[in-house]
Amino acid sequence: MIPSAGQATTCGVPGVISWSHPGHRYALAVPAPGTGRTTQSPSGQVSVRSGPGTGAGGPERSRRMRRGLTPAHHTLGRPVELPDVRLVIARCSVDYVGRLTAHLPEALRLILVKADGSVQVHSDGGSYKPLNWMSPPCKVTEEPGRWTVTGKGGETLAIMISEVLSDTSAELGTEPGLVKDGVEAHLQELLAVQLGVLGDGWRLVRREYPTPIGPVDLMCRDGAGRSVAVEIKRRGEIDGVEQLTRYLELLNRDPLLAPVHGVFAAQEIRPQARVLATDRGIRCVTLDYDTMRGVEPDNTLF
Repeated sequence: MIPSAGQATTCGVPGVISWSHPGHRYALAVPAPGTGRTTQSPSGQVSVRSGPGTGAGGPERSRRMRRGLTPAHHTLGRPVELPDVRLVIARCSVDYVGRLTAHLPEALRLILVKADGSVQVHSDGGSYKPLNWMSPPCKVTEEPGRWTVTGKGGETLAIMISEVLSDTSAELGTEPGLVKDGVEAHLQELLAVQLGVLGDGWRLVRREYPTPIGPVDLMCRDGAGRSVAVEIKRRGEIDGVEQLTRYLELLNRDPLLAPVHGVFAAQEIRPQARVLATDRGIRCVTLDYDTMRGVEPDNTLF
């Protein structure tokens, strides 16, 4: 079954219309004159790549092979999976016309065309931020020496290319997402089984103890049997102290728990937060994440 054209996106292969589905990109080669290349962005807008077509043995086929793309004459009548991201290193100048105008003089830059339909122009500096870009959905018209990128609001990004050093495409596959280490959930898990960090004789009542405005991270009993609410943060700031204060106010209304004391635990506690917590009778505890998870510190003799 051929996917709908409303989900199509640029593929960069002459005579090929491409579609994007979650986790898949397909193309159907269509008979077309060698003077244009029609594709679409994820919004369903048409994009035309202009330029002469070439035969099976011409330079266009070689470029496609270097990019890892399947030549169009091998795909007639059947969908094939295409790369998602295109990276072009080129000497170019860039002009943006929209709510304001901006000009980038000619220099060697990276042009990035992503599967989500965005086009970005990067330099070697400036960290991860592009010099200029067009957010999706957008229409791309590619002609010899010139790319015109048109946004949904009519703004345009004109990229004038005088020299192409590299033009490659790649399929990145499914993104598993960023897994952070040392987040509050990890700290909560570790502290729940290492309550000795807070004092001798402590025991856990419940993790995520409910209150009318949300759960407090740990509800415990200290060595003397008193109720203690523990709020855990990676960085302890004033907002965290205010949050624990609200929890304590509500928990102390329960005669089965009151009086409830508070502990504000974090890997790092800002001085202002420590002052506020102390003023409200809340104890501050700095957590050593590496020690709690059993990581030996570097540069130690024993």
